[in-house]
Amino acid sequence: MTAKYSHLESDGGTPVVTSKTDAFWGGFDMLYYFVPCEPVSPFLSAGVGANFMQLKKKVTPALKDDYITIQVNFGMGVEWNLGEYWKLKTELAYHTLGNDNLDGTSGTGAGGLLGTNTDSFMSFDLGFVAYFGKGEPSKLCQLYSGISVDEVPNTINYGKIEEIVKKHIPQEVVKEVVVEKPSIVEKPVEERWILVGVSFDFNSAELKPESFPALLHAVQVLLMKPDMKVEIQGHTDNVGTEKQNLIVSQARAESVRNYLIARNIDPSRLSAKGYGESQPIGDNTTPEGRAMNRRIEFKILNK
Repeated sequence: MTAKYSHLESDGGTPVVTSKTDAFWGGFDMLYYFVPCEPVSPFLSAGVGANFMQLKKKVTPALKDDYITIQVNFGMGVEWNLGEYWKLKTELAYHTLGNDNLDGTSGTGAGGLLGTNTDSFMSFDLGFVAYFGKGEPSKLCQLYSGISVDEVPNTINYGKIEEIVKKHIPQEVVKEVVVEKPSIVEKPVEERWILVGVSFDFNSAELKPESFPALLHAVQVLLMKPDMKVEIQGHTDNVGTEKQNLIVSQARAESVRNYLIARNIDPSRLSAKGYGESQPIGDNTTPEGRAMNRRIEFKILNK
């Protein structure tokens, strides 16, 4: 629902008269977001309402001083995410009225919707959207359920992890899976996120498209927890030299960090470190074990 005020001045008639109009208008608009889960979200809007206009001066004297008429609105815009409860909104809209009296002139010119004999005008809005509270998160943005910010238990079911890897990762394709190394400390239990599906081409740090659902969910969690700091850890198998694997793991960790920064996560909350082949969790002599070792781990640095 919208409510707005406009002031219009225009010249016309013989002799020339400057008309002045105050318009109070509003109505109900429906918005369609193309990518509602992204930090930058374009949308289309359409709606109907009413326009109450007060003609202070008139080019056409026979017009009444006050009119109320129907108004149809169409627009397009973009919302820019500034934080969990704030957005910047920009919108360009086209409005057409049910009469041609807005400018204080009654004529036969065709200027309305589809060339009808009614007045039309355009508006540009720049403002902020503030949320004073939120309900349950929409399931529309929950594209991936394989990530958890709960505390990980001290023991890990490696059989289950291998089963997930075999199910989702072809042996011939290099995949990055996130698993957790067993904690050597009993208390406090170290918090980590477990991701499955972040993948790269062989010897490359460029994210593959199948990685984005998991990373998009990570973005959503980080936006909901603005104080959380994370170390992005890159790991590899033992194929290649130790030095090259360290370089590749660092580049992949930084690639994930850059993705999160591009999705409006504060860089100061993210660090990236490559560990190469130094921390295997699977058997490097088997394809399944190497797939488990090629992984990205998210370690929570603060509680």
